[in-house]
Amino acid sequence: MAVVFLGIGSNLGDREANVRRAVDLLKENEAIRVLSVSGLVETEPEGGPPQGKYLNAAAKIETDLLPLELLSQLKMIERRLGRVKGEPNAPRPMDLDILFYDDVVIFEGRNLCLPHPRLEKRFFVLKPLLEIAPDWIHPRLRKSVKVLHDELTHESCPESR
Repeated sequence: MAVVFLGIGSNLGDREANVRRAVDLLKENEAIRVLSVSGLVETEPEGGPPQGKYLNAAAKIETDLLPLELLSQLKMIERRLGRVKGEPNAPRPMDLDILFYDDVVIFEGRNLCLPHPRLEKRFFVLKPLLEIAPDWIHPRLRKSVKVLHDELTHESCPESR
């Protein structure tokens, strides 16, 4: 079974209920075993049109699904929770992303890049991930989630320079 980390986010509707429902739908899927889920973190949106804040979380799962099969299951959950295909970075009731799939690296895949692009530059990914996987090593950067989080914190705080 592959160990996979997912990013979960919502900024439309009842954000907390959306995240809870997404986790419930993951648990209902026979091909997915949810091992742990972080607490919720409220974050500002990055890019896109003006929109409300996100609630973000991370989940650790195990699955026998291949990366593209898992992506397909995640997209079905997003649609069930009201996501419609639209412009990138637009507000959405649910966003599910594969952050890490074991130590698999896929550069510029047509439908999927692993690890998730720019995750090392995004607090909304690293903060919840830090809670459940501080020692997980980014397979390309060869740094732990904790080190990536600490570097980003240091980088964004001028008084720490």
